[in-house]
Amino acid sequence: MIQTREVKTFVFSQYFSDGLRISLGVLLPSLIFNYLGYLAIGVTVSLGALCVSLADNPGPYLHKRNGMLICNLFLFFTALLTGLVNNHPVLVGLEIVLLCFFFSMFSIYGARASAIGTASLLVMILSIDPQTNNSNFWEHTLYILLGGIWYTILSLSVSQIRPYRLAQQALGECIAEVANYIRLKSKFYDVNGDFDENYGNLIKQQVLVHQQQDTLRELLFNNRMMTKESTPAGRLLILIFVDIVDLFEQSMATLYDYQAIRNTYGKTEVLEKFKITIQKIANELDNLSYHVLRNDHPVNTQNFQTELENLKAAVDRVESEFGLNNMVLKKILVNARNMVTRTQKIFTYFNVSELEKEKIRSESDLAKFVSHQDFDFKQIGSNLNLNSSIFRHSIRVAVVCLIGYLVSKILPIGFHSYWILLTILVILKPGFSLTKQRNYERLIGTLAGGIIGSVILILIKDEKILFVFLLFFMVASYSFQRLNYVVSVIFMTPYILILFSFLGENNLNIARERIIDTFIGSFIALLANNFVLPSWEYQQLKKYVQEVLIANYNYLLKVADNMAGKPFDITSYKLARKSVYLSSANIGSAFQRMLSEPKKKQKNNKELHKFIVLNHILSSYTATLISSLDHLNSQNVQPEHVKMIRKSLFTISEMINDANLDPIPDFKSTEELILNIPPATDPENRILTEQLEFVNKLCTDIQKIHEKLNL
Repeated sequence: MIQTREVKTFVFSQYFSDGLRISLGVLLPSLIFNYLGYLAIGVTVSLGALCVSLADNPGPYLHKRNGMLICNLFLFFTALLTGLVNNHPVLVGLEIVLLCFFFSMFSIYGARASAIGTASLLVMILSIDPQTNNSNFWEHTLYILLGGIWYTILSLSVSQIRPYRLAQQALGECIAEVANYIRLKSKFYDVNGDFDENYGNLIKQQVLVHQQQDTLRELLFNNRMMTKESTPAGRLLILIFVDIVDLFEQSMATLYDYQAIRNTYGKTEVLEKFKITIQKIANELDNLSYHVLRNDHPVNTQNFQTELENLKAAVDRVESEFGLNNMVLKKILVNARNMVTRTQKIFTYFNVSELEKEKIRSESDLAKFVSHQDFDFKQIGSNLNLNSSIFRHSIRVAVVCLIGYLVSKILPIGFHSYWILLTILVILKPGFSLTKQRNYERLIGTLAGGIIGSVILILIKDEKILFVFLLFFMVASYSFQRLNYVVSVIFMTPYILILFSFLGENNLNIARERIIDTFIGSFIALLANNFVLPSWEYQQLKKYVQEVLIANYNYLLKVADNMAGKPFDITSYKLARKSVYLSSANIGSAFQRMLSEPKKKQKNNKELHKFIVLNHILSSYTATLISSLDHLNSQNVQPEHVKMIRKSLFTISEMINDANLDPIPDFKSTEELILNIPPATDPENRILTEQLEFVNKLCTDIQKIHEKLNL
């Protein structure tokens, strides 16, 4: 049953939709022109469609349209230039150097611009192929443009026919990632669980959640149809997303000193019950995710009322039977109840009458949550130096692709030596770890796929059956290209081999040639990342460390503002929260990449891991504090609370302004703004005092680790 649901989830996902759309866009021109007796023209048109599909990243309709139109423009001029110099190897080498550098610099402007650069380089490499080296290069260029325009029309038409579907799919996948995060949180209540391992997994999962949330923000908040017209479908998606983000924060706000909780309550049954309840919340989110992807009406599968009653009884027994103070457990119970309430509220949105009653909070501020990409040409100028990792990568791509071109001329293994350049282009990434991972995945995928494709071509001669295999491998390859690269390559290789068999090529020779060229390209790319202006992750750590400290400072400042009795600005608070998620994801990703690099290029591994974990705990405790203060006002704040929060803020600001780090012109320490807080009239909040003491201790521990980082 679970496996069946997983298959259905994949079929309804955006990955499978992408695979179908790209396969249709690439295959249809070849089929039509083959029927008319012009297969070579059809293949060229399909090449244009394939290249433009690289720029068809998830995003708002306007961004997709502009990206693909610009991509078509670059493809046209790149194919034209390549056709002009194709008969002159020296000029081809010069073109490779210049265009590889130019298009690799597009990474400055984000993922979509980077994909446009990759598509342009792809059409350059495939146009160098001797089979396209003919005098009538204008026709070749125009056919590529025709294919690009065809795919652009197809993709935009699909987007218009089902304008909400992409956002719906992204929302379903985002909910699933939040469910996985909550499921990891439940393991902290397992008395036999490994803290360090679970924290590491939690940080990795937080990176995935942030990526999904960022994509979804762009899809929802940059879309006029969603935010301005307030259609029921658009309002439903936005309301669910806003609550899912709040639920994610609520799950972070359940972070406590788990070691102390285990030591105190480990012998009771209450921790196991908390674990089970939290897992059931995650299961209910999985159920919601599945139905959102299917575009149908979800139904609750869990009886949380009974679950919470049993949990409350277990918490009460801790005090009555074991004589232990259960205040912390009651706090966790409140958080669990809030998570259940928010989860169940999401299900009510699918009732039309309930949906009409709901309002989108701060509707005018939604665009503030979207990351805006600046396309100022000054960014290129500011990156034309060796301190820029993108500049170093661009030079590396230019040099290595030239080497790959020379190798393909010196060692002519076959008629498709451009595969060496293709392998280099696909594998070579700005960082060593990404290149190493992509290298491994490409080799394994090509080898496994080559064997599968060869066996199929040897055993099966019926062209109709081979065409069915071609369709299957094609759709599967494009479906997995953003989800799992090695699986994508495993499917792509037999798809290419079957395709060449239809073009009359010798099957086994093609397989052998592709495998050899892939190994040569992989070897060159891996050597280049070690010796041609290499970029190591530790060189970027200063920036990531400062970013996460500033984000946590501004987040904790919201607690101080709350204590000072300042009006609570929900938009400002959520922007600070988003900044924490982003910076935590960035430094967590950088650390994971560094662990894949050579040992001699890794620095302060243990200290950096502790720094990341402690900052994650700090942001989670800040969320807990804000949740705790929701029901308080400034009259409940005690003087010692003020001292502790000021001391915590001051400690973080000292780290931000460390002399070894670059100065931050936009950062200003503001903890002095909460000096004049009225004395307490109600000395109630012992738990709040303990929480602030723990935050203070956390900041001090982070400072000690920060000093050891030696940035």
